[in-house]
Amino acid sequence: MKIYTRDGDEGTTGLYFGGRVPKSSDPIEVNGAVDEAQAALGWARSLTEPGARLNELLISLERDLWVLMAEVATLPENRHKLKPGLSMVTQEMIDHLEEEIDALSTEIEMPKEFVVPGENQSSAALDVARTVIRRAERVAVGYPIEGSLVVPYLNRLSDLAWTMARWAEGPHHRTARHSA
Repeated sequence: MKIYTRDGDEGTTGLYFGGRVPKSSDPIEVNGAVDEAQAALGWARSLTEPGARLNELLISLERDLWVLMAEVATLPENRHKLKPGLSMVTQEMIDHLEEEIDALSTEIEMPKEFVVPGENQSSAALDVARTVIRRAERVAVGYPIEGSLVVPYLNRLSDLAWTMARWAEGPHHRTARHSA
């Protein structure tokens, strides 16, 4: 199988469940920004130990973004074909992000000042991912999808990336009861 199809040579791209749109169209702009966010999360994951807490969490987040991109890449007339949690963002997915934020937050001392990114490579990569996710959220706000949870998901995901970055700063930034 060849990687190139030549289908996009005229400036269009295919959508989930069919249809083609210009590569400069809103859903493709959103998915381009989300694709960048997914790659940034992958870079952060590459700096973690396989099987470690953040590594496993980041893998699940990267997979969630496939779900989100499938939803965005679906024409309104095909939304009825989307499957919750498989090709459409669900409230449960957002709830999971909030649970992860809350769990990690209990293990860190929240900064009382603005954070200066770069404590270590992992936290810096997560801060970069957070900013890329925020950009994806801003792009997604400009392409509202009726009944979609894409924007709230991206909003919570950026909050989780910030929390993971603080957690990744290391034991000296974590609360005493969890630093052992």
